[in-house]
Amino acid sequence: MASTLEKLAEHVDGKVFGNADVSIDSVATLPNAKTGQISFLTNPLYRSYLATTSASAVIVNEFIQDADNVNQLVVDNPHAAYARIAQVLYPRQKHVAGIDATAVISENSRVDASASIGANVVIAEGTEIGKDVCIKANCYIGRDVYIGDDTLIYPNVTILDEVRIGQRCIIFPSAVIGADGFGHAYDDGGWLKIPQVGTVIIGNDVEVGSSTSIDRGAIENTVIEDGVKLDNQIQIAHNVRIGENTVVAAGVGIAGSTTIGKNCMFGGMVAVSGHIELTDNVVITGKSTVTKSLNQPGSYSSAIPVESSRVWRRYVGRFKRLESLFKRVTDIEKTLKENKD
Repeated sequence: MASTLEKLAEHVDGKVFGNADVSIDSVATLPNAKTGQISFLTNPLYRSYLATTSASAVIVNEFIQDADNVNQLVVDNPHAAYARIAQVLYPRQKHVAGIDATAVISENSRVDASASIGANVVIAEGTEIGKDVCIKANCYIGRDVYIGDDTLIYPNVTILDEVRIGQRCIIFPSAVIGADGFGHAYDDGGWLKIPQVGTVIIGNDVEVGSSTSIDRGAIENTVIEDGVKLDNQIQIAHNVRIGENTVVAAGVGIAGSTTIGKNCMFGGMVAVSGHIELTDNVVITGKSTVTKSLNQPGSYSSAIPVESSRVWRRYVGRFKRLESLFKRVTDIEKTLKENKD
């Protein structure tokens, strides 16, 4: 959906330097942009592309004197402004209300007339589907589920019994919400399954990525609060609670009964142990392992960056010698203390 730069500036409370009447119809990266496209600059490493870009406009956080070859849209937060502008230029496609003839919907469920139910969708008894919900093909919605207004559910999603999902959520393909948590008790040489009697509660404006699993609670509920964004292939175990506006990148695993605060950020492939608490505003960098509670906001890391194989083998060899080194230092300290006394 094309717009003028002036109208886009009004939408993001920005100021135009250059031709405010230029037409913008799409977004692009600085090096690849063409006429009619808008880009943004947040990383100084890309500043050199300003001189050669063919973009009709670029979003920046301050006017750049030596970039008079391109129209500039100055805002406080270029990345956020880019997101809002992209929403204008690429509006979400409106779904068509109605129920596909191949859908199987229980007579005891309640589906709002404005909802769109795709091919081969199954909706079990007691479930309520809100206004303007869109459920695409091959989804299974279990018993006594609630799905709030304006929520979009992509194909092949499974939502099991008693799960509650808020408004304006997006659930991407093949996500599984409400499967049993991994609960077993050992007895007499075997494992007894522990019934998982809680459910999953998801707030408003939550996104759940493709092939992400959110297990139901063992006794109490697994809770995903408002504004949480979950990437693809994430495992969230039973009784986990994730606070508002926390973002979690792909491949993260969060073990059971862990509580995560608000506004946290997790890099890819982070592993979080169970039964711990992370306070608000914690950042965990990629491939870190979190084994204890974190009570102070800030950035935490534990993974070792990549090195050449030769250097890495040397690091591993030294790591294996740490115990003997520790014993030697302890013995030396003991000897020094005895001599001092």
